Amino acid sequence: MHPTVRSFFDPATSTVTHVVSAGPGSACAIIDSVLDYDPTSGRTSTRSADAVIAYVRAHDLRVEWLLETHAHADHLSAAPYLAEQLDAPIGIGTDIRTVQHAFSNIFNTHPRTPEDGSQFDHLFAADDTFAIGRLEARAMHVPGHTPADMAYHIGDAVFVGDSLFMPDLGTARCDFPGGSANMMYRSVRRILALPESTRLFMCHDYPPEGREPRWETTVAEQRAHNIHLRDGVTEDQFVELRTRRDATLDMPTLILPSIQVNINAGRLPPAEENGVRYLKIPINAL
Repeated sequence: MHPTVRSFFDPATSTVTHVVSAGPGSACAIIDSVLDYDPTSGRTSTRSADAVIAYVRAHDLRVEWLLETHAHADHLSAAPYLAEQLDAPIGIGTDIRTVQHAFSNIFNTHPRTPEDGSQFDHLFAADDTFAIGRLEARAMHVPGHTPADMAYHIGDAVFVGDSLFMPDLGTARCDFPGGSANMMYRSVRRILALPESTRLFMCHDYPPEGREPRWETTVAEQRAHNIHLRDGVTEDQFVELRTRRDATLDMPTLILPSIQVNINAGRLPPAEENGVRYLKIPINAL
């Protein structure tokens, strides 16, 4: 099937949220939503999520899934807000438990953050199949960026999360806890083994000077032009390139607020006795 995809680009975090459906009046899934967060003031807003809700309601869509490709390090998820507004379950890969264990230690959030994935409504195992109305979907385990990354193969489209970027940007970093350039190579080659006409939808775009943001490409375009993983690049070559590149990268601006929220399915910490919620900032821990 050829699902309808409506994408929302958030310039503050370079994140793309996708709504995938069979068209107006059908079931849909929302993939990788964004809760707006100002790191200088600590204020949140639901502007980005409300734009998605407006689209869903304007097209009479029924939200059956709120899908997360992984626990993002660059934006806060709006999944709990969308779940409340749209009455839909939140799903992520089973290996979120590995990420929860790594980061709940860093943030010392025991026992507030269970490490069993129970904050999410559904945990997808590798190659689990599920339905979005009459659309058939498959959860693909694509570790590398983190051990928990999932891609969602829906009809002729794959929502790749933080594995692939647009061909002129290559691939995502692999130096987070549990990340692996070797696993990234194998995961991406699985995606690129799909039919060449398969549409690939990115979770992020960081356009170079002179290019507008883009987030849709194809298997054929990636195989021909991806600067890190086009056809002919060996695993050893990729690992050397990715490792060298990762050593030059700063931590994402929002990694500290994002991870502690997103391993908790996007839920903010409970308010303390003064009615204020607080995020933790570990010192010299990353």
